[in-house]
Amino acid sequence: MKSFKTTLFALTVFACAATAAHAADQMGEGHAMPQMSGDHAMPQMAQPMASAPLSEGVVRKVNKSAGKLTIKHGPLLNLDMMPMTMVFRVKDPAMLDQVKAGDNIRFLAESINGALTVVTLEKAAP
Repeated sequence: MKSFKTTLFALTVFACAATAAHAADQMGEGHAMPQMSGDHAMPQMAQPMASAPLSEGVVRKVNKSAGKLTIKHGPLLNLDMMPMTMVFRVKDPAMLDQVKAGDNIRFLAESINGALTVVTLEKAAP
């Protein structure tokens, strides 16, 4: 019985090692696993959201009392959202003074405490 358990254990270890080697082969060049370094290293994380591309949109409404903009926008790549019209909070209330309904804009929105919030805003050419 002891021989059977030893053989079963060895086969399990072999199967795990073979699966890991096969997965590494399938990843191919350019898809390497994150590098680790140091005693307690963590995998490298993706770029911060601030480097996300700006999205294009048209201001539909400015609601200064609520601190919100209604924007008809194209895809929001960093939020994985399709084009639509929706209401956003603004990170800085001064942004509401920079635009009016009908303005073409470029902006970056992020989810802050569960609320979609415009964190970067600039007017775009018509």
